Amino acid sequence: GVICVMPTHYKGTQREVDTLNAFIKLMRASNSISNRLSRKMSEENITESQFGILEALYHLGCQNQRELGAKILKSGGNITMVIDNLIKRGYVERKQNPEDRRAVIISLTKEGEKFIEKYFPVHLNNIVHEFSALTSEELETLAALCKKVGKAE
Repeated sequence: GVICVMPTHYKGTQREVDTLNAFIKLMRASNSISNRLSRKMSEENITESQFGILEALYHLGCQNQRELGAKILKSGGNITMVIDNLIKRGYVERKQNPEDRRAVIISLTKEGEKFIEKYFPVHLNNIVHEFSALTSEELETLAALCKKVGKAE
């Protein structure tokens, strides 16, 4: 669904208003960056989830489906469909785990490896461009603040 995000007109405590405004700005920035990167990926005919799986396999090696799901933050049902689509494209393959015949291992094919080797630097460059308005110090601060909020309970 579409979420309209505007500065808050909520009349609460200053802390509540400040928190809502920070939250709105964080969500807006995140959605904007994500949308722009997704548009660039769609030019390569790849989804964010597909890229996440290829990137994880490329940097971490073979994984089972559950591990991949945890790495790219997607639900089990969706991850199956994403992997099925990557198999259709010839980028990944499923193999039985020799140590555990119930487990299936996902690995890159030569074609998948070729694609991610070519596309990862392009994607990284797009990300660097998205954050080019920030200084190195601001990037460090942003990373630290996001980690702090992300770990809060």
